[in-house]
Order: sequence, then structure tokens, then C-alpha cells
Amino acid sequence: MSGSLPFYQKHHRHYDRGYRGRETQSTASQYQKMSSSSYSARSNPYDSLHKRAKPTYLAMDKENQIIGYVVPIFRGSKEYASGMTDTEDTHMKETAGYLARRDLFTSSVETERREHSSRRAVMRESAERISLSKRIHENEEHHKRMNEDNLMHAPEFVIKPRSHTVWEKQCVRLHCTISGWPEPRVVWYKNNVSIDPLSSPGKYKVESSYNVHSLEINRCDFDDTAQYRVSAMNSKGELSAFASVVVKRFKGEIDESLPVPRQLGWCSEYGVTFETHIVEKFGVSFGREGETMSLGCSVIIYPTLHRYQPEIQWYRDDKLLVPSKWAQMHWSGDRATLTLTHLNKEDEGLYTLRVTTKSSYETHSAYVFVRDADAEIHGAPGAPLDVHCQDVNKDYIIVTWKQPAVDGGSPILGYFVDRCEVGTTHWIQCNDTPVKFARFPVTGLVEGRSYVFRVRAINKAGMSYPSRVSEPAAAMDPADLARKGTSAPWTGQIIVTEEEPSEAVVPGKPLDLAVIEATKNYVVLSWKPPSEKGHEGVMYYVEKCVAGTDSWQRVNTDIPVKSPRFALFDLAEGKSYSFRVRCCNSAGVGEPSDATEATTVGDKLNIPSAPGRVVPTRNTDTSVVVSWEASKDAKELIGYYIETSLAGKNEWEPCNNKPIKGTRFICHGLTTDESYVFKVRAVNAAGLSECSQESEAIEVKAAIGGGIPHASPAPPYSITVLESVRDSMVLGWKQPTFIGGADITGYFVDYREVVAGVPGKWHEANIHSITERAYRVSDLKENMNYQFQVRAANMAGVGVPSLPSEVFRCEEWTIAVPGPPHDLQALEVRKNSLVLLWKPPVYQGRSGVNGYYIDIKEADAPIEAWRGVNEKSCTKTYMKVQDLKEGETYVFRVRAQNQAGVGKPSEPTEPIPAETKPGSKDIRVDVDGDGVISLIFECSELTSDSKFVWSKNYEELTDSARLTVETKGSQSRATFNSPSEEDLGIYSCLVTHTNGASSSYTLTEEGLKELLKISHDHKFPIIPLKSELAVELLEKGRVRFWLQAEKMSANGKVEYVFNDNLISQGEKYKMNFDKNTGVVEMFMESLGKDDEGTFTFQLQDGKATNQSSLVLIGDVFTKLQKESEFQRKEWFRKQGPHFIEYLSYEVTPECCVRLKCKVGNMKKDSVALWYKDGREVQANEKLDFAEGVLTLEIAQISKKDAGVYEVVVKDDRGSDTSTLNLTDQGFKELMNMVFSVIANSSTPLKIQSTEEGIRLYTFVSYYNDELHVTWHHNDAAIAFTERIKSGVVGEQLWLQISEPTDKDKGKYAIEFFDGKGGLRRTVELAGQGKMQQSHFTNNLHSVLFVPDRARVAGGLPDVVTIQEGKALNLTCNISGDPVPEVTWLKNEREMFSDDHYILKFESGKFASFTITQVNTADSGKYSILVKNKYGTESGDFTVSVFIPDEVHQSGKK
Repeated sequence: MSGSLPFYQKHHRHYDRGYRGRETQSTASQYQKMSSSSYSARSNPYDSLHKRAKPTYLAMDKENQIIGYVVPIFRGSKEYASGMTDTEDTHMKETAGYLARRDLFTSSVETERREHSSRRAVMRESAERISLSKRIHENEEHHKRMNEDNLMHAPEFVIKPRSHTVWEKQCVRLHCTISGWPEPRVVWYKNNVSIDPLSSPGKYKVESSYNVHSLEINRCDFDDTAQYRVSAMNSKGELSAFASVVVKRFKGEIDESLPVPRQLGWCSEYGVTFETHIVEKFGVSFGREGETMSLGCSVIIYPTLHRYQPEIQWYRDDKLLVPSKWAQMHWSGDRATLTLTHLNKEDEGLYTLRVTTKSSYETHSAYVFVRDADAEIHGAPGAPLDVHCQDVNKDYIIVTWKQPAVDGGSPILGYFVDRCEVGTTHWIQCNDTPVKFARFPVTGLVEGRSYVFRVRAINKAGMSYPSRVSEPAAAMDPADLARKGTSAPWTGQIIVTEEEPSEAVVPGKPLDLAVIEATKNYVVLSWKPPSEKGHEGVMYYVEKCVAGTDSWQRVNTDIPVKSPRFALFDLAEGKSYSFRVRCCNSAGVGEPSDATEATTVGDKLNIPSAPGRVVPTRNTDTSVVVSWEASKDAKELIGYYIETSLAGKNEWEPCNNKPIKGTRFICHGLTTDESYVFKVRAVNAAGLSECSQESEAIEVKAAIGGGIPHASPAPPYSITVLESVRDSMVLGWKQPTFIGGADITGYFVDYREVVAGVPGKWHEANIHSITERAYRVSDLKENMNYQFQVRAANMAGVGVPSLPSEVFRCEEWTIAVPGPPHDLQALEVRKNSLVLLWKPPVYQGRSGVNGYYIDIKEADAPIEAWRGVNEKSCTKTYMKVQDLKEGETYVFRVRAQNQAGVGKPSEPTEPIPAETKPGSKDIRVDVDGDGVISLIFECSELTSDSKFVWSKNYEELTDSARLTVETKGSQSRATFNSPSEEDLGIYSCLVTHTNGASSSYTLTEEGLKELLKISHDHKFPIIPLKSELAVELLEKGRVRFWLQAEKMSANGKVEYVFNDNLISQGEKYKMNFDKNTGVVEMFMESLGKDDEGTFTFQLQDGKATNQSSLVLIGDVFTKLQKESEFQRKEWFRKQGPHFIEYLSYEVTPECCVRLKCKVGNMKKDSVALWYKDGREVQANEKLDFAEGVLTLEIAQISKKDAGVYEVVVKDDRGSDTSTLNLTDQGFKELMNMVFSVIANSSTPLKIQSTEEGIRLYTFVSYYNDELHVTWHHNDAAIAFTERIKSGVVGEQLWLQISEPTDKDKGKYAIEFFDGKGGLRRTVELAGQGKMQQSHFTNNLHSVLFVPDRARVAGGLPDVVTIQEGKALNLTCNISGDPVPEVTWLKNEREMFSDDHYILKFESGKFASFTITQVNTADSGKYSILVKNKYGTESGDFTVSVFIPDEVHQSGKK
């Protein structure tokens, strides 16, 4: 709205026209003289001609030749529209009334002067009437040639006015667009009462321009809340439209600074018109804190009425000033004065004097700068400013202020807040430590008393001066304060002081509870009263609760609060709280409101970011206009501080000591011809931002005639017509080759008629700048010739106009084909390709455009060299041109096509060389660790003005819903918010203010799928595992769960889970995680019944995760548990002497059974004991222990040796036992092994002739009675008879065939059974030849050789009976070579020589057996066993011991 702009900018028709040209400011004084002289020649304000005439800004000489373009710097608001005078009679009546009033109120001298002025006015009016009559005549002649019925129509609202809701003291403007012929007469109504702007000068402003009508209401108050109607009427009818305006103010607020409605000065007659002139104006002023300053202007009001007093108003930054101890106003009748008695930085700002009469108002504005006073301590900061009481309650007041621009050279450490009770002079410091946040709650106040506050800043150098004191604030409940206040009927506020008594009801829940402010010192809550509260007032209790708990604590336990706003203190910083509120009255306490979300106590307001680029432009000989880009995402921004320094000095001084909210400021007080640099800082309650980058240096000179080189843009060029109709033409042009010191903000188009080749005067086609390079110029005359020129504008101003275009004829295009495309642009230029963009033609022809053709030719080739790029039309407004020749320069043009055909081509592009510029880069795709897919474009040729512009399908991206763009340094990243098929397309990025840096990337469906897959892998990364979770048993039965990851960083961590429950390091579980190797381990001493289930290791390394589980249930768990227990026992077993190899057996080749085991951890006093069937083996048995191997040999094993064998090793450390069961199946398996050894020891089957016949025999190393042997003849078992017999003699197994016959010939075999496959020995018995025949006829003729095997020759009886106590001595002869081994057995058990049994073998021939003293235990079976390598033989005898008495007694019987 215009209300938010300074007065000197509000009425410029061109944006910032005061600074758009280089020639402007130096002719300011000349322009003001021209303006003042126009006052004397001004016609009656009600003259319709002056109201409808367009203002001109052309400077002409005496011959009316154009010599320049004059832009007004300041212009007051003089144009009012309250209806137009339609006839000359009305005009003459007003003139007569004017003359009558002149005679009534002026002297004769004055009458003469008025007559002189009147004559001049009449002459000017006559000339203007002649000019108007001529124009009317030409207009009528023009319309006579047209069909009047087709032109005339009733008024229509093209755009209706829109309703508005605004805050008090803001301005509002209602717009509408009305068409109709004849031109309708427009009247505005408020609540069906017509609005007369002259009745309230400055309040209403009515404007009409080019069918656009507006009503502006200035500084709205409650009385402006109404329904407004705009009525349009002509000879064809009348039409109305309605809009509502609602003016709001914060509930309960009474702004005492608002003035009461003014009473207009006395005026005897309605028609008196006053002319007001402000002369001897105050200029830009500079002051220092503590000084007194006066601002004044002389005011001339004509005609002069002695008792008439105009309304004099002073404003600071558009805020009305009222008399106070700081500001005093005085009106002497011709001079208005404002005295600032004690300057403070709060007094800095734009001061405006407004002189209002019944007819109009005049204003004058100038800026006042207030510098800091010299600090008491060198280096101390400036004083804070704008101290206000933001939130007032009975026990606290929240004080706010603004930070100073001057910090004294070191950062401000904080602020101290002081309070003083009204009526006293004693100041008390409220905070012990400085606070950095520019907002502080003052507590400890006495209810009902009023206080004022001030603030001081401190840095390391010292303390600043105190700020100006705040307005007094009473420490009262806001509800009580509102009740004690007085009502102001003119504001529309209704204050209820009493309520009718009624039966009280328990109030309902408060509504819309919210935390509206949260700092580390306090939290402010706000809510709405309940809908159900009865007629009795309600009060409130506030409760708090630490987040995550359900323990609510009442904050105001003593007295409930009355206002729906409350501040909480003494909250723990960093903790999160929830809050709720209860209502209460005499009926009781209501239900609590809905709790707020958890709020963390702390300063949530961040310091704003640094402002953007700073651009200075010249203004006057002592001032510079500084513009900058606003801070991004700044919250609760207070304003900006501008600093300046002489170029190269780095000595910064503030340009303003009071923050400004705009992004443009005029810095005054500079030295002419000096060069300055500028920087800007943003400020909010959290503090001051970092400084922006320094601006370019600028030399202080007047802008007119000496502007900044290259500040404003060069002129556009190549103006073409894109469409033409009867009364308008659409123009297109190309962007200037040089845009100046800042981006182009818009264009201005001028046009002029060309009659018979003679150009006329230039006229403005657009009042406001346009951003597109195409514009429709309206209100042209059909069949007339026109020329056009275009100016480009940027932040520095408006550039020089382009050269006049060709002469174009305004006529209706009727061709069927479309017009030319326009605004061609080449992007992504590479050595063999580029992308060409264009805009569709404005003129579509008879049907819509359905395609485009692109033409190409070499830049220096003739016109005939144009050739097509695409054979098939392109439907889009862009195309990639490929197969270019590197180094060649090309130009392009585009033709549009519709159903009627192909239209004429566009203007060709500038020559474009096909080359890849150094440093050119392409867009690359990136998927970060979070799986976010981004497009990245880098540019190394950035300038301070460069920007990255992203497009999709070559249309600039403005909606951030799909794509978020972030630019840092030389890199811009476009991030897909939620990638899907909607994002398929061509993405391109262009970098402005570079040599065409651009690139594109085409996102296809296949590419999107691949990117989504990569994104998923990055978003949910998996830690690769070398091995899954496994379990193994360690010594002592410990259980080790482990896995190994490929690689883990130092931030990796592991969670251990058992049956969905997290387990941790403790007595039962021991964890280990080696991040270098990736090995994760968990140890358990043993497994119990409760450990059956699922074990899981969950790994996390940043965002990468993985887990591995191991299920131990059922048989798997039972087996592991038993194995663990076994290993545990084994470990304890091995702490003492133990078995390394448990008891087993082997059979020696001699058929001796050897029981053996291997022991370990033995020491000298360790012992080994053998047991059979629980009975210890006697010492005389063979016991051997060597090299850890313990053996027990059993020779000539038999059934008597069957049993359970046990070995025990023990010492003082413990014992260990090994058991071997040689019974039943165990003994059978042992004997089968013995039989196998016997079978394998058998000699080949041989034949021997005997006296009886033929004997087949074989020898074994040892014969056992349990050995099962079968004889076969021709593979059939032999049935033994008296003629064929088998037997065993010692170790010889034989088959005797007596009286052999031919039938006995054949294959003989002996088969040994060993429980498995057995062993067979065979021999062939055949009668071949005479020699063989003799075996059957005379077996004595051939005797086979028999080796000298071991034999018992004789000497042993079969039975020996001997008396107890006697000695027994037996001797037998032994033969055999080699000398046999002799073994004596008792009851099949080997005997050893001792004192009782004396066993001897002498000379290799004689074996003796002696029992020294026979007893009954000696009874039994005895055997002698002789054995050599050729065989074994035994001799048996039985010893029977008797007792003599028993024999005698038995004989008697």
C-alpha cells in the first residue's frame, strides 16, 4: 500500500522515477521553479480539462522542441476526482461564483491583482477550450465513420472491487475496471451516501485512469468500517458493485496517540478554494543526543482569511506526533515549527509537515539524523533505543528495546534494565547479569503502582548512556486496567463496566491455548475465554507439567489471573514443558483446556542472516541511495542498520541510528567527490546479524549528468510487432546487451504517431514497469502509423531509450497463419549442440499453433542459406539442435505453424559460436547418504550478482512442493522432495550474469527407477557381514556368540537382543566389539534353561544398519547346552591329572589284547589304578606307564577276561576316570578283532602226506577256543566223517583225509570267521603226473617239510592230587627252534613267578613248575603255553588240593 512508503515516493507514476535517469537530480531546482510558476497559471481545480489531461515529463525550449526528459523528484498530491463538469454552463457558473467570492473577501489592490491573474487564466482557458474543441471535433468525426450501434453499450465491470479487512491506521485502496461507451460516470458511495473527497481532504482519494477506477481511504479508523458501492452510469444504463471494508484493532487496545477527529476551520461558503504553498522548507538535518532541534516551514495560504486556521500536523515516519515533553508544535499564522527539546535516537526519522485546508493539503518531508552523544568512556557502546513495555501484568512487565547501531568497537556483552517508580527519582537495576536478548521480564513489582524503565548497554570498555525512559506502565492485571480506563466512542470500542447479576455456572474449558513467546527467561501463554462462562466474569489458573510426565502443578496458586494472557518464569532452561489453563468463578473451577505441545525453554528466535547484495547509486552532491537484498528467512525483523566508510579506510560509521524496515535508504551528509563503500546489518530481538558484503565504491556526485558509469542498463533493441488489431499493437524487443549495475526490473514503452513521415510527440504507453519483453500498447488509432521506443530500468534507474523502431501501421491482421515467435534464447551451448528456446506467437492466426519449425544458417551465409533443422514440426517451445560444426557461428529463427500453414519467421538470434566455453560443466545427479536425490550444477564464473535459475522443461520452477533449491557458493543443488513419475522431464539450470553458463539433465522413467533404488540403498544402508551370527563353545564350557562385519567406523555401535529384550553388559553377559576387525562377540559362562530362545545382534553405523539372529530352541539348544556343560566339566577335569585319550584297546600281532589310554597333567606323585569289575588289578599283573600312555595287556584272551575295565588317575589336584565295557557286545567286538588278527596271522594252506593219508594244515600265531573255523571242498562245506577229520594241535589247524581217492581232488579252503567278511585260505589238491599220483597210492613217498615249531614233549600229568601243605614240583620237556617262549596259566590267567609259585625255564628245554606250600586256593586248571614263530602248543593239567581230615572222614563213611 502507499501508506507504507515515504511521502516522497508515494505519487511517482514511474517506480522510483526520482532516481531512474542520470539527468534528474541536477535539474531539481529548475523543475521546482517550473512547478512553482505553474501554480500562478493553474486553472480552477474543478476544470475537467486539467483533470483529464495526462502529465508530461518532456522538457522543451521556446520553440516547443524536445530538449530532454524531466522526471519530478517530489510531487504533492493535488489530483482529486469527485465528478467531472460536463458543460461549459457549469464551468461559467463556478467562475462567476469565484469572482463573487473574490469581491467579497479581497481589497481593491487584491482585486486588481486578481483581475490581472484572471485575465491570464481566461486566456489560457480559451486556448485550452479551442484545443479541446478541436479534439472533440476530430473525435466526433472519427465516430461518425463508425457504426455507432456496435460501439455503444451499458457499463460492465471487468474487475469488481474486492472486500478488505485491515488494521487500524492502515490505508486501503478499492480497485475496479469498468468498460462502457459512452464512458461511464463513476461515483463512490459509503453506506449509500456519496463520497465527496473535498469534504474530508486527505481522507479519500478518487482516481480514474484508462477505465481503472480506485478509491483510496487513508489512515482507516473504526468509522471506515462500512459497505462501499461504486456506481457506473452512461446513456445505456447504470450498474453497481459492492465491497466491504472492515477495520480491526487488537482487542482491548486503546491507542491514545490517535488524534480525535479534527474540526475543519471555519469557512463561510462551500465553494472557497484555497491554494497552499510551503516555502522556506527545512532540509535534511543532523543532530546529536541531548541537543535541541527546531524544524520549521513558512506556509502561504491564498486567499488569506483572518480567522481561518489550517490543520497543521507533524508526522515522523508516517506516525502522527502529538505534543509532549519531547516534541512541541507551534503555529504563528504563517509558520509551522516543531521543536525537539532533547534529541534522542528515537527522534530520528522522516519528518513530514502536512498542511490541510478544506480544498487540499500540502506536505513537505525531510530526514532528521540523530547521532550518539560522546561516550563517557572511550569505546563504550551507544545507548539502546525505543524502550517499550510490551506485556503488562500485575506482577511483571516485559520490557523490550532496540539494539544501538554503535557498539564502540567491541561486541556488546548485554544490557541492564533499570526501573523507577513514577513520582520518584530512584532507579533500581533489575538484572544482576547482562542479558543479550532485547526483551526482559521485570518482576518484583508492587501491584497498582506505575513504573518507567530505561536500558543501558555494556561492552568490555564500559557502560553506555541510559536510553530514553519508557512511557509509564501500571503493574495491574490487564482486565482491571481495561475496566478502569475510559471509553473512546469515536473508535467504536465498547467497554462494559457492569454486568447484570445472574446465577453463576461453572465455566467451560478455555480455547485456543498457545505459547506465543518462549525465551530462556520466560514463556508467555495466550488463550481465548470459554464459550460457556455465564454472565459472571471468569478468572484463570495456569498449570504446568514437565514433558513426559503426568504431574500437573498449578503456577498461580494464590490468586487467579483475570486476563487471557500469562507469563511464566523460573522455568528450567533446556527442559520441555506442557501447559494448560482452567477457568474459575464463584461456581467453581472448570475443566482444564487442552494441553499445549511440549515447549522447550530457550531462545527460539535466531539472529537474522546477513542481508544480500548492496547497491549504491548516486543521488545528490551529498547523498547516496543505498539498496540491498533483504535477509532471508528473518523472523521478527526490526530493521536494518547501514554503515559507510571511505573507500580503503575501513573506518565504519553508522548512516542511521534507528533501524529502518525497508530495503532502500538515502544516506546523507557525505562529502562530495569522495568515494564511499557501504554495508548493511539486520537486527531483531536476538541481536544484530553479520554484515553484508561491502558494496562497490561509489563517488558522491549528483546523479544528473554524472551518474554511475554503467549503473543503468543499455537500451533494448530489435523492436518488432507481434500482433496488431484495430486499436492496439503487441511489441516485442530484445534484452539490452548490457544490463547495468543491477538486474533489470522492468521496461517502459513510449509511442508516437507518424503522419506523412513526420513523427509527433512521444507518449508513455505504460505507467508501471513491465517485466516481460512483450507489451500491448492500447488506445491506438486504426490505420495510423506509429513508432516505438523502449527503456530498461534497474535498481540504479531508467536507462536511455532505444532507437525509434520502424514505422508500424496499426491495422487488424487478418492473415490465417500465425505471427512470428519471439524472445529467442540459446542455452547450453556446446561445441556440437545447443538448446533453443522461444515464446509462442502472440497472434495465433485462424487456429491455434500446433507446431514449430527451426531454421539455421551460418552467420555470414546469405539469406538463401536458411535451412530447416527439423522435418517434423516440434510441439514444444524448445528444441535441442545437434550436429553443429565446432567453431562455426550460427544464427537461428523459428516459424510457427497452425492448420492454415506456416507463418513468417521470428527475428533471427544473435550469432552464436558453436564452442564449449572453458569451465563449462554439466548437471550431475547425486544421491547422498540419506538417500536424497539431487541435481547439482556448479559454475566457476560467478559474479556477485549471479543467480542460479532452475527450470523444468525450460519453464522456471516457482513451486517448491516438488523441488527444493539450495545455493551455496558456486554450487546450486535442486533436491527432489518426493521423487515420483510426476518429476519426469528435462531439468535445466541457468546462471545469470555469466557468459551463458547452463546445462540440463533429462530424468527418464528408467533413470528414476535406478535412482530410487540407489536412494533406498543409501537411505536404508546395510552393513555387509563377513559372517552371520554363530555360536561356538570355548574352554570351560563358555558360550561365544559372534559375527563379523565387513567394515565399521569409529561411530559404529551394537545392540544385543534376546527374545526381543535388550540385554547389556553384566555378570551374565560379556560383550566385546572390535571396530577395527568388525568382530562382535558376546560371552556367557554357561547356558541355563532360561537361555533358550533367539539371540540377535543389531548393528548401526551412522544410517547403515544390519542385524543377524540365531535361534536356539528345542533339540538344537539342548544339544548345545549339554555340550557346554560337558566342556565345562572337561575343563575342571583337566585341571588335575586327566585322560587325553580315554581307555581303548588294540590287538597286537601276537594276539595280545592291549588296553591303553593317554593321560596328561601328571606329576611325580600322580598314581594310576586299574580296575576290572570294580576290583583292582593286582600288582603282579602287567602295568605300564610311559610317556603319558597307560597300558594293560591281556595275553591269550578268553571269556574269563570279559568285564568292565576302569582306570583312575589321581593326585592331590583331583582325579579322573576312564571306563571300558568289555562285556556282551563289547567283548564280542573285541574277540572279532582278535579273530581277525588270528586269521591274518594264518600261514598259507599247505599239504602234508601222513601215514593215514593227506593232511592240509595252516599255522596261526595264537589259537583261541572261541575261534570259529570252517573247511570247504570245492566251495562246499565239508561234512566230517571218520575218513575226513579236522582238528587243532597247538597253533596248527589241520584237515586229515585218510585213504584219499580221486574224489578228494579239488579246491580246499579254510575260512576264519571274524564277525565281518572273514578270511579264507585255499589250496588245490590234484593228481597230476606220477609224482602227484603217489600221494594217493603211497603217501609215504612224499613228505612235506614241517618246521620245528614249539612243542611240549611230555612230563606233565593230566591230574595232580596233593595234600595241603605239601610241595608240588612238575617238569616237562620243551622243544622248538627258535627257543619257544613259555607262559604258565592258572584258570586261563597268566601267572608270574613269586615266592609261592616258582616258574623256571632252563636251557631252553626244561620247564619246571613248583608250588612251595600247597593250599586249597591252589586248586584249579593249570596250563603251560609254549610259543615260537612257527606255532604254539600247550599242555594242561589239573591240581586238586585236599585236606587230610576231610579225606579220612570221607573214608570212614
